[in-house]
Amino acid sequence: MENIWTKKYPKSVPTSINMNEYKNILEIADEAIRKFRNRPAFSNFGIDMTFHELDILAGHFASYLQNDLGLKKGDRIAIQLPNLLQYPIVLFGAFRAGLIVVNTNPLYTAPEMKYQFNDAGVKAIVILAQFAHLLEKIKSETSIEHVIVTQVGDQLPFVKKHLINFVLKKVKKMVPAYTLKHDTWEEALTKGSQKTYVQPNMTLEDTAFLQYTGGTTGVSKGAILSHRNIIANCQQIRAWMKPKLVEGQEIAITPLPLYHIFSLTVCSLALMTYGTQNVLITNPRDFASFIKDMKKYKFTILTGVNTLFNALANHPKISEVDFSKTKVCVAGAMALQKAVKENWFAKTGTNVIEGYGLTETSPVACCNPIDGTDQVGTIGLPLPDTELKFVDDSGKEVALGEPGEICIRGPQVMKGYHNQPAETSKVLKDGWLFTGDIGVMNEDGFAKIVDRKKDMILVSGFNVYPNEIEDVISRHPKILEVAAIGVSDEHSGEVVKVVIVKKDESLTEKEVIDFARLSLTNYKIPKHVEFRKELPKTNVGKILRRALREAPSVA
Repeated sequence: MENIWTKKYPKSVPTSINMNEYKNILEIADEAIRKFRNRPAFSNFGIDMTFHELDILAGHFASYLQNDLGLKKGDRIAIQLPNLLQYPIVLFGAFRAGLIVVNTNPLYTAPEMKYQFNDAGVKAIVILAQFAHLLEKIKSETSIEHVIVTQVGDQLPFVKKHLINFVLKKVKKMVPAYTLKHDTWEEALTKGSQKTYVQPNMTLEDTAFLQYTGGTTGVSKGAILSHRNIIANCQQIRAWMKPKLVEGQEIAITPLPLYHIFSLTVCSLALMTYGTQNVLITNPRDFASFIKDMKKYKFTILTGVNTLFNALANHPKISEVDFSKTKVCVAGAMALQKAVKENWFAKTGTNVIEGYGLTETSPVACCNPIDGTDQVGTIGLPLPDTELKFVDDSGKEVALGEPGEICIRGPQVMKGYHNQPAETSKVLKDGWLFTGDIGVMNEDGFAKIVDRKKDMILVSGFNVYPNEIEDVISRHPKILEVAAIGVSDEHSGEVVKVVIVKKDESLTEKEVIDFARLSLTNYKIPKHVEFRKELPKTNVGKILRRALREAPSVA
């Protein structure tokens, strides 16, 4: 397919990036530190950490890793932390020591931790105290030699640190007991401050992350992301943001966890090139506290997912937040519903643009322009130096405007899956990543996700895509959230079922079906409606259709 999309690029966005500008991720960080030395780099619990302070602390941590733990270039370190100031210190400290970072979801169970640590060959881990008891259960069955335990308040000033840690441990009883042999956060930084580190030579081809997918297609797989992959995506994102962002003037609210690839690359790395102040939200599910943080800052950037924008827009105190300085709101990780986009604009006066990517693409592959030329209902245009094609089940490219599996080629595409050559060969073919997502491209080059292959519902031989059903039904004023799945049917093979969280308790099954009938053809109309108090979600808020398909109905 001809690269028709570049014709729709905003004038200031280049069609290509310079891959020879940096040799490794640290050069991006070092450049930002030089340029924005005294600006806040990360903020959390009302405390700012400047780029200069980040540099010093990351250096101390790198020294500790090298001198006290004896870790070498290429060794794996797991980071199992929520959004705290400790996270970027560990991240950049690990890079300064030449280590490969393995991000681990803090909400993992002990068996999930064990699988990931063994698969990645993790030698050291930085873990939040709340989860240390789980590590204790499985550590002897892993390759982990060194454990650093940190508490929520550890990087905060003395009084605030001890108050927060005391309340969480003694008052709220949120830290289960453990006897795990470990170093504390303070011990690690103190030891590291007494020696210097030697930064090893790192190239573009070196592995930066073993970034594990969420396991929505079976066993979780570690995507091998090189320094080249990450740098390319950072430069692509930086180029895409040129129409509105200005160096040294941006403040980003970052509610998505930094251990997730979207937040990791976009917020902690790409936005760093603009000298952005990242305001880390530790617990975005605490919406009252989240909105308090939003009120404190004249933020210019907000990143999130559809469910987060939906919840915020429906919060009674969202009207108290000042959006006058907000330049761009970006939604990723799942489809942005039209009703959510419209409601968000009505409540805040700001536009949410949708992007698209995968762990395997570092992650951003497409994004809507931020200059006001976005197209509603699409994932936007392929980023600079990124190509898309759409193929049928035989691998043959389909005509423009026809749905097919999205395939991506570009410098941000992973090397492969760690220790899984068979799985790698299924998705990487002749330089193209086969995503498993069904999409379509219009004549302007804007792409649209139809749905995941595995989520498609087959009704009497007709393909029904859950995204379309959800987008229509979510527009009902009495509905807060909706998920569509297929359930077995003796007559048509499968039929559509919707699972709904009500915004208004008076909502009935008949109202839902009557509303669907106004916009959907007969075979797409839900035959079953189930109401729940909440929908199962991933750690970043993506609705888990698989869990709904596998779980019994809940009254």
